[in-house]
Amino acid sequence: MSAPSYRWLLLTSLVISACHPLDRSVAPNVARAHSHVAAGGATVMPVVPPVAPPPRPAPSFLSPPRYFQCGLGGISFQGVSFDSRSHRLAIADQPNGPASQWGDSQEAGRATNALAAVNGGFFTPEGTPLGRVVSHGKVAGSWNPSSLGGGVWFVQSNGSSAISRREAVRHIPESAISSLLQAGPMLVENGHAVSGLDLTKSSPRTFIAWDGGTRWVIAHADSCTLAGLSGALATNRLVGMPAHAALNLDGGRSAELWISPTISGGPVFLRPFWNKPVRNFVLLLPK
Repeated sequence: MSAPSYRWLLLTSLVISACHPLDRSVAPNVARAHSHVAAGGATVMPVVPPVAPPPRPAPSFLSPPRYFQCGLGGISFQGVSFDSRSHRLAIADQPNGPASQWGDSQEAGRATNALAAVNGGFFTPEGTPLGRVVSHGKVAGSWNPSSLGGGVWFVQSNGSSAISRREAVRHIPESAISSLLQAGPMLVENGHAVSGLDLTKSSPRTFIAWDGGTRWVIAHADSCTLAGLSGALATNRLVGMPAHAALNLDGGRSAELWISPTISGGPVFLRPFWNKPVRNFVLLLPK
């Protein structure tokens, strides 16, 4: 090959190399492999950095507890709805009787860092629970055979919670229950209004409602009859939730509700000055 032709070929090779730069993500490993061969005389495969797995998709967050105010069946409601996968109910009992630790639901809620609190079950004039209560594993009161103890809200040791008839809960070993409140009457059972409830006496009322899955409500209802409250909950969707079961709590002068300012729409505190102190409270807490 003549000298001019050789120089032309060399120039063309340099131009082509300039248009295809070295892949620096591979070159260092290749260079290291070559140096190992030169130093040790043996073939060493290049070390390839591990490939990181793709990031997991961010989990979908559950809706936070929600304050609501609405009217159904001629009854005004205020309360909190929540999902039991992220929040839970608990019982705050006062072994020494009403107002021995907290004068009202607001004091009880603030002292326990709760998001909301509502009055609990019935009690005698002496302050003894008129029904079974289990709070933080401690048992108080005895089983109430009357309609005021016809229903039970409870939490088992595995964390599952439900509302059921007294007869269905009594056979569960107490060692398997971490929280329990006996009250009544049942307002809704298996999605249907409970028959035979009082049609004449109107009073402010509080209750717990459950959709049979993970959605719950604790709420205050303005003056109404037990039958009227039962029908309103069974035939309407309170905050879009069909009621599978609902349990009446102590009402009248015991009915009260507190919602903390951490819940959108709060704070709310429903307690007329003529209300009397109560024995225990139902608290809403994060899990």
